[in-house]
Formats: sequence, C-alpha cells, structure tokens
Amino acid sequence: QVQLVESGGGSVQAGRSLRLSCVASLSSFSTYCMAWFRQGHGKEREGVAAIDTYGTKTYADSVKGRFTISRDNTKNTLYLEMNDLKPEDDDMYYCAAHGDCYARQARTFRYWGQGTPVTVSS
Repeated sequence: QVQLVESGGGSVQAGRSLRLSCVASLSSFSTYCMAWFRQGHGKEREGVAAIDTYGTKTYADSVKGRFTISRDNTKNTLYLEMNDLKPEDDDMYYCAAHGDCYARQARTFRYWGQGTPVTVSS
C-alpha cells in the first residue's frame, strides 16, 4: 500500500520560513513525478510545485522565487522550502505522486498524503 506522509507544517509569522517533507513508501520513487498542492476552505486544490524524474521543476506563479521543491531519491523524500511566507500561503499542504508534472492538476495525481497545515499570521 502506497503511503505519503507529510511533516514540517506549523504556525509562523509572515516573512518567516518553513520546510515541508514528504516520505513516500513508493518503490521506484525516482520514476514518479512528485508535487505539492495546497487547499484552503472553500478553495480548489492548487498545484504549488512539481518536480519530474529529471529534476525539472515547475511552480505556481504565486510562489515563484519564494518556494523551492526538491527530492532526495535515496531517501524517497520530497521537500518544499518555503521562504518569505505570506498570509495568503495559509493552507493545508499535500504531497502527491504519479501525475502530470507540468499542468499540476490535482485530478491527474494518483497518490496523496493526508496533508500538513501551514498557518501564517501577519
């Protein structure tokens, strides 16, 4: 059974940083597109960042220059470094695997974690 387990969320003030991690129980982890999504109350799930099997990264315009996605294939782990956090980044963040890395549409991803909350106060 595939499991994706996120960690690293928390409450911070605007301008601070957080690093999210996602450990995946996926065989052949390196062959999957991995991504981070976020979703707030009443909002659609947004593709924040994705990284393909070659290390190519894509980002939502709202986080470019502030967030960095990375992966460690030796540890089956996905990361999201979030800098200069803003109140609009306040959401539940989800790790996802096996989907369209370039469109970052939630409906295309097969595996999901349970999410980790990020709260940003102004």
